[in-house]
Amino acid sequence: MAKRESNQQMQKRILILCVDRDGDLEAKAAIKTPLLGRTANLDAAVALALKDSEEPDANAMFEAVSLYDRLTANKQADEVFEVATISGTDLGGVSADRKLVAELNSLQESFGANEVILVSDGFSDEAVLPLVESRVPVSSVRRIVIKHSESIEETAAVFTKYVRLLVDNPRYARIALGLPGILVLIFGVLWGIDNSGIYPGAIYLFGIAFVIVVGGFLLLKGFGVDRASRDFYNWAKNYEPPALPIQISNYTIIAGILCVAVSIYLGVTNVYINVQPFPADVGAWISALPNIAGSFILGFEDLLTVGICIVLLGRSIRLYFERDSKLLRNVALIVSVAWSRMILDGTAKLMISYYKGQSTVVGLNDPVFATFLFTIIVGILIGVASVLLIYIVNKSAKGFFKKKEEKIEEV
Repeated sequence: MAKRESNQQMQKRILILCVDRDGDLEAKAAIKTPLLGRTANLDAAVALALKDSEEPDANAMFEAVSLYDRLTANKQADEVFEVATISGTDLGGVSADRKLVAELNSLQESFGANEVILVSDGFSDEAVLPLVESRVPVSSVRRIVIKHSESIEETAAVFTKYVRLLVDNPRYARIALGLPGILVLIFGVLWGIDNSGIYPGAIYLFGIAFVIVVGGFLLLKGFGVDRASRDFYNWAKNYEPPALPIQISNYTIIAGILCVAVSIYLGVTNVYINVQPFPADVGAWISALPNIAGSFILGFEDLLTVGICIVLLGRSIRLYFERDSKLLRNVALIVSVAWSRMILDGTAKLMISYYKGQSTVVGLNDPVFATFLFTIIVGILIGVASVLLIYIVNKSAKGFFKKKEEKIEEV
């Protein structure tokens, strides 16, 4: 053992080290590092090149193997060469450097190099040079630059490719050609008007048009109006209307919401007409609050009730076609909502009557109060009758409500 260590100290153990700092070997070719030996490195380079033929790390690994072959063919008696590859992670930064250092330490334990020839594919991988030099001397750095990236022909080809993309691709052509085309057209028209003497200040208008067109375009792109319009167009083109009961329910919901909105407007208008003079301070507001509330209720009660009943009626139609037992409760709710209009009317008239002094004593002798009390009692009776009616109809029409039968069978 001691003799072997002595021989290693006498030999020049040179490691040709290829560095893949961004971890392309593992990310693209699923190859674990470190790689030690000519065969392992050559196979990994071929696998990476097959996955991505434009990958610079594959070229760097081929160069490392080629350099190993050249140096091995002309080596001295006391020289031992080996080729290896280490890689970082695609996250970069500290995590990539720590992984590189760990793999370099692993190579040192297995090979024990006393100098390194670093092979790099660019500036990002050369950032690890201080990390390698702090652990083993670096005798040379070989950076691989792909030849075609420096050629004028390749640059022209790439430039031509992107120019063709701007012209042929409608997505980019609208920006690269369409917008400048509009501005040039506007400029030409206004220039002709200006030179003809019809409007000498036409070129000034071009500046305004330029700002409006460019500003509008940036606004539309910035807020995604073009994407939203395209999505809406695709949705409208591929829209498939739902079943007729669902359509009826949706339309009645819209109609009901509109009725409720208009009823609020009518309530406010009724307050503005009937509450005169309008309160000017907090005290007057508090004293006039019953009159304001009553006038508002009288203004919006009719259309509000109609709107809610329309929504419930549309839902009832849908439940009827679906044979859902909730239909009975919905019908009972329509009756209750319809009668609530009478309760609202009685409440509003009672508030206004006592505010104006038309009624002074609360009792059955007051016709306004008696009417209000009558509507409350009838409303309670309607609610009780609805519950009993739902129970009776539900028991006698079990065969109609299929959904309920299915749920009972599942349970």
